[in-house]
Amino acid sequence: MTGFELPQQIGPVLIQLLKGVLYREREELLWQTLIDLQAAVRDYVGVIGLELLLDEAEGYAFLRQRDMEQDEGAESLPRLVQRRQLSYPVSLLCVLLRKRLVEQDAGGAGTRVILSREQIIEMVRVFLPERGNEAKAIDQINRHINKVVEFGFLRRLKDQSDQFEVRRIVKALVTADLLTELDRILVRYSEYVEGDEE
Repeated sequence: MTGFELPQQIGPVLIQLLKGVLYREREELLWQTLIDLQAAVRDYVGVIGLELLLDEAEGYAFLRQRDMEQDEGAESLPRLVQRRQLSYPVSLLCVLLRKRLVEQDAGGAGTRVILSREQIIEMVRVFLPERGNEAKAIDQINRHINKVVEFGFLRRLKDQSDQFEVRRIVKALVTADLLTELDRILVRYSEYVEGDEE
């Protein structure tokens, strides 16, 4: 017993959120229901240790495990949302995609970032160690691209399998603070690599 009545139309919204990200562009009716009932959604998912992250401006919403250690007096609940450990190349790709979004937003050149497979490969290749076998390196980067598509941070364009849209939800994964810190690390790394080549 939750102690509050849930509107009947909340069910499909909760199911979609429990399955993954809810995008305004894909599910306009569910999105509007979420906007209208977000207080009830927050109350409901809060009971099971989750919190709703909703970005109306960017048009996405998802659930995240609430940090129980920070909730004073909250009893410990089992983890419902699994954490995904991202490999270095996948993390790097997410950071580079987030940087592209920042550059696009700063330039005011529209809201969508569309990249070709070749552009993504070139972005990543700069930061990966040199390998003797070029084809093998490209195959590995392609696997990383596919993983990022699977996680929902990139979306293949219909009828253009080598064109991708950067999903704005990557901003929720790679925050501005993290981006600044990683920029410092990448600068140090590039200085180290240049020093090695001399």
